[in-house]
Order: sequence, then C-alpha cells, then structure tokens
Amino acid sequence: MELVFALVIGALTASGVYLLLRARTFPVVVGLTLISYGVNLFLFSSGRLATGAQPVLGTTSNYSDPLPQALVLTAIVIGFAMTAFLVVLALRSLADHEDDHVDGHQDVHASSATEKPEETGK
Repeated sequence: MELVFALVIGALTASGVYLLLRARTFPVVVGLTLISYGVNLFLFSSGRLATGAQPVLGTTSNYSDPLPQALVLTAIVIGFAMTAFLVVLALRSLADHEDDHVDGHQDVHASSATEKPEETGK
C-alpha cells in the first residue's frame, strides 16, 4: 500500500511541477493545486495506515496517529482558500491586461509570426 501512495505522491508532484512551469495562469493554478494534493497525501501517509484495526485505542502499536490526519484536514481548507484566491487573482489579471500569461508577455513565437521584419535599408 505504501508503494501505491509513493507512486501517486510522485505523480501528483511531477505533474504539478510540470504545470507550474507553463506560461499561462490557469495551468499554474492547477499545478499548485496538484502539488498541494501531493503534500496532503504525503502528510496523510506519514500517519501510518492501519487497516482492520479497531477505531478505539487498543495497544499503542495498533492505531494510526491522529496528528497527520488533523494536519491534512487543515491543509485541505487552506489549499481550497489558496486555490480560490489564485483563481480570482488570475481572472483579475486577465481582465486588467487582457492576457493570461504569467509574466505579462506574449510568447516569442506567436508575436514574431504576426510582425513584419524591419527593413534596414541596406
């Protein structure tokens, strides 16, 4: 089970970093959200998964630690608020600049295809 969690955490983090490096704002927001999901899953899996154990404290070695679960619940709320703030910020940037690039500039390939090359008079 731990291998599945490790693979999912790695996939979420890798895809989040890939989307974080895009030039548009929406993939950046989705990338940050995926990274936050990966961190939440990492925190949750650090609390030891106990399947088939009784929910009440038995012996101290047979129950899962509740602290990572509480941290994950808090991180979910904070992640949702962060995602909502980033979406509003991206929409405001789109409305102000009429462009959704992260750095505020168009792609070099897109702008060079529409512009005519300058003549130097030689």
